Amino acid sequence: MTQPKIIFLFSGKRKSGKDFISEKLLSRFPPPCATIIRLSAPLKHEYASQHGLDYTELLTASQYKEQHRHDMIKWGEQVRARDPSYFIIRAVHLAKGESFPVWIVSDMRRRSDLQYFRTNYPNECVTVRVSASPDARVNRGWKFTKGVDDAASECDLDDVCAWDHDIDTSHGDEATTSALIGQLLQRCRDVGVVVT
Repeated sequence: MTQPKIIFLFSGKRKSGKDFISEKLLSRFPPPCATIIRLSAPLKHEYASQHGLDYTELLTASQYKEQHRHDMIKWGEQVRARDPSYFIIRAVHLAKGESFPVWIVSDMRRRSDLQYFRTNYPNECVTVRVSASPDARVNRGWKFTKGVDDAASECDLDDVCAWDHDIDTSHGDEATTSALIGQLLQRCRDVGVVVT
């Protein structure tokens, strides 16, 4: 596997804007320079396969996914208890990460995820915490769900303070988002990655 030059690790609550910023960042790279790695993708794929569900629907921000989220989280925690890196390794493979110098991990949710990347790629990691007020998240379609929003998949990184970058997307401020993207792109230039 080719060693990535830089790995952006995005963390944040549901409907905070992680995917939005990850997609914006991806759009600034010429192909085939960067890929988005969704740690939840192999979990959803395997869960859908084992439970006869629609994998494509589980990838969307749909009510279908919300119906299955709680049980899917429980199942994923059981798998992670046996091997914390199980879904990470599969996510990198699924996204063909070995072919790209830039990895954008759009949904880092657990301390074990952070530890895996920092241990295996100590010089390549750039962490980004994306936050938004509860009101902003509600306006984006979020509704508190017991057993989901108070589970490790949403709360395990809440106490981590040492983020390389931190952005509040509550107000949808394009200038703030653009400034963050600019800082992340500069980090790429610093390690020799071409950006647009």
